[in-house]
Amino acid sequence: MNLKPSPFAPARFPDLPEVKGLRAATASRGFYAGRGEPRDDVFLFAFDPGTTCAGVFTRSSTASADVRWCRDALAASNGQAAALVVNSGNSNAFTGAKGVLKNDATLAAMMTALGCEKHACYLGATGVIGEPLPDPNYVGSIVPQMASALGAPDWQACARAFMTTDTFAKGAGFERRIGDHEIAFSGIAKGSGMIAPNMATMLAYVFTDAAVSPELLDRALRSACDQSFNAITVDSDTSTSDSLMVFATGAKGDAPIIAESDPRYPAFADALSDICGELAMLIVKDGEGASKFITIHVEGAASDASARTIATDIANSPLVKTALAANDANWGRVVMAVGKSGEPIDLEALSIWFGDVQVAEAGGRSEDYDEARASAAVAEPEITIRVRVGAGPGRSTVYTCDLTHAYVDINGAYRT
Repeated sequence: MNLKPSPFAPARFPDLPEVKGLRAATASRGFYAGRGEPRDDVFLFAFDPGTTCAGVFTRSSTASADVRWCRDALAASNGQAAALVVNSGNSNAFTGAKGVLKNDATLAAMMTALGCEKHACYLGATGVIGEPLPDPNYVGSIVPQMASALGAPDWQACARAFMTTDTFAKGAGFERRIGDHEIAFSGIAKGSGMIAPNMATMLAYVFTDAAVSPELLDRALRSACDQSFNAITVDSDTSTSDSLMVFATGAKGDAPIIAESDPRYPAFADALSDICGELAMLIVKDGEGASKFITIHVEGAASDASARTIATDIANSPLVKTALAANDANWGRVVMAVGKSGEPIDLEALSIWFGDVQVAEAGGRSEDYDEARASAAVAEPEITIRVRVGAGPGRSTVYTCDLTHAYVDINGAYRT
C-alpha cells in the first residue's frame, strides 16, 4: 500500500537516549513480502534481571491472544520482565486456539533463546484481524536469529518494524534528573487508524533505566495514559490489540521507588506522562488521511468526566471532522455534537471558539461573528476548538484529526 506521508511527519526520527539494561534487534518474517514490501516486521527486546514492567490494554471484548497473554503474564510474574516480541502484519486477534498455539511457540522460542521464565515474556501484534498464521511457530522461528543479533537498540528500526498504515516511524525520548541521576526515557509507538479513547488504541512501549516497583509503575502508567492515549481519537474505533507497556530496568543502580511519598516519584510520574503525551500526539498527527491536527477543549462541564464525553463526541463527529477538512467553519455541527452527548449543559451559556475567534456565545451566534475570520481559523493545519457549556467546573482536552477522502481510500484497500 503506497501511503502519502502525513503533513505532520517530522523531518527526521529523533535521537533517543540510551536506556541501560536492555538490548534489541529487528528482523523480517515476511509478513509484507506478498505485497512486494520487503521490510523488517518483528522486533525483540531483552531486559536485564530485575526489570519491572506495567501495562494497560484494550477494553475490547474481542481482545487479541497477545493482549490476553500479557494481562495474565503481568499478574503471574508480579510485573517482572525479561523479554518482549512484537510483530506487525497480523494481529493474532480472533484466531481462536491457533492464536494461543502461536503464542506458546513464540514464548517457547524466547525462553530457549534467552534462558528466561515464561511469564516474564511479553508479546504484541498488530495488523489484519481474524487470519490465523500458517504455522504456530511462524513468529517463534525467527526469535533465535534476533536473539543472536541483540545489541544497542536501533530505535528507528524498532519503530518501523511494527508500522502498519503509519506513514512515519514514531519515537520520543529524553533524560530527566530524578534523584541523583539523569534517567533515560525512550519510547516507540505505532498507530494511525482504529484509534479511539478506550485504552490505549495503538501499540506503544516506553523504556527507562529508572528503578520503580511494579505497583508504582502501574499507578504512574495509568495516570499518564488517561491524559495521553485515552485522550486521542482518529475514527472512534478501538482496536483488538491496544497495548501500552512500560519497562523499567533499574540499571542506573538507584534504590527502587516503592512509595508515592518518595520525593523521586513525582518527577518520575511527570516524565512518564510527558513521553506518553509526545507519543500520543504523534499518532493523531499520523491519523489515516489526516490534513489537520485538532485540539478540542471543553470547560464549564458538570465534571471532568462529563467534559471528556462532550469533547470526545465533538472529536468523533464525522460531520465536524469533514467540515474542518474542507476549511468550513460550520460551528453548528459543534453545537450538534455537544447536544448529542447527553451531558448536562446550560444552553443559554453555551459558547464556542475556533482558535481565537468566538463564533457562538450565550446560546446563540456571536454578535461579532465574522465568517471570514472563522474560516481563516479553521484553514490552519492545527486548530483549537474551545467550548464552554456553563454547567460546572469540569474540563477536559481531547486530540483528533480531520476526516478526508484519503481515510476511505486507505481503509478500502487495507487488505490489498
